[in-house]
Amino acid sequence: MVQLAASDKRAAMRKRMLKTASIVISDKAPKLECTLRNISETAALLQVLTTLGIPFRFDVIIDGVCHHCRSVWRNDSRMGIAFQ
Repeated sequence: MVQLAASDKRAAMRKRMLKTASIVISDKAPKLECTLRNISETAALLQVLTTLGIPFRFDVIIDGVCHHCRSVWRNDSRMGIAFQ
């Protein structure tokens, strides 16, 4: 049985990067700084201090552009997101 690598299951190729971004949970909550590790037209990988308290749906600001997104997977310090 052959297992596909995670990248083989992706809808679009991702570009590796190391860039600061911000997670916006609500208008009243402070923005959470995060690191953008890779990105495609449909998804991205974010690195954070902790994923604890970050909801399933939120906005992320990348290069001054706000993207609505949802968490696809997460562990203690990283999460894969899909843009909506």
